[in-house]
Amino acid sequence: MNKEYPNYISPKRRPVATPDKIVIDGKAQFGTFDEPFETLNLLDCRKPCGALYPHCLNRKRLTEWEAFEINMDELSLVSAIYNTGSLGFSIMVVYDKAAHKIYSWKNFVSAKAAHVAPQLVNGVSELKTKKSDYKIINDLKNGKARAVGYSENKKYGKFEIDMSVERVSPISNVCIPFGKNKPLYSEKDFFKAVGYISINGKKYESNGNTVSIIDDHKGYYPFIAHYDWLTAMGKLDIDGKEKYFAFNLTRNQSTNQDDYNENLIWLENDSSPLPPVKFTRDKKNKNIWYVKDEHGCVDIRFEIDQTFKMPMHFIVIDVKYLLPFGTIYGTLKDTDGNVYKVDGMTGIGEYKKTRM
Repeated sequence: MNKEYPNYISPKRRPVATPDKIVIDGKAQFGTFDEPFETLNLLDCRKPCGALYPHCLNRKRLTEWEAFEINMDELSLVSAIYNTGSLGFSIMVVYDKAAHKIYSWKNFVSAKAAHVAPQLVNGVSELKTKKSDYKIINDLKNGKARAVGYSENKKYGKFEIDMSVERVSPISNVCIPFGKNKPLYSEKDFFKAVGYISINGKKYESNGNTVSIIDDHKGYYPFIAHYDWLTAMGKLDIDGKEKYFAFNLTRNQSTNQDDYNENLIWLENDSSPLPPVKFTRDKKNKNIWYVKDEHGCVDIRFEIDQTFKMPMHFIVIDVKYLLPFGTIYGTLKDTDGNVYKVDGMTGIGEYKKTRM
């Protein structure tokens, strides 16, 4: 029996069977899907950037990354391997909750040297330099993955990770239109995690609270692009029991926010789609964000503690990227009407504006 949803959840936000390919006969397959794509052939997309843009330049316009995020009692991590079509890089950003401090490692390479997994069924993302070697080994057909590697620099010393993860909730897998045939694909998965992170030899071991999110992302962004994003992951007291819980909230340049978005709640062995949301900033304090919807499902305040900043300015690239960490307050309501109070969860956000 198909699950019933409130009428504010579009039918196109209800997962359907995943096609074999994300692009069929040159056309992107937009929607919400229930399994990982076997073939993410986005380079086969016909004229995603307009009729005057030659197909041979699709590679230059396609932005790809795979992010591996961890939340531990002591630390939060955002790591990723990027290929922008013109440039490749890896980042590892660690937020030390008690010290209110951010550590970061960045490694830049040519686009050809940045290997983002072609798909999550069994693909590997990898980037290696003289001072770093990082892999995300995907086995998401079986709900598993592993991140392993290191990076070092003069300012923060040496970062090491070896984390294995196992899925605890249904996947979020969407293909969103940024134009007529201009797709943004994003798969996000929520996991329990086992392993460690080490900073300059100090090892932080996982425990029963350690969780992870993988964020796989491939798309044709507009020449001038912008999005806001906020997530939190961990455990929550639900009906007197500590259970896995996470959420994802994004506002991007989807041409139809109701039909095509990636907002949802992750629960143990279940998930619940959320309506479109809007991000606003407090008029008196730029370190407070508000995220709300129009149906009383999302009412979140994000109080920022520390922010990692990575501006990039080259001849053809202009990027403003903020990665804030802080504390979440407020409530979320699922499609069954259950309300979850999320006060005190560690929040991870993004503000990104690009001209590429």
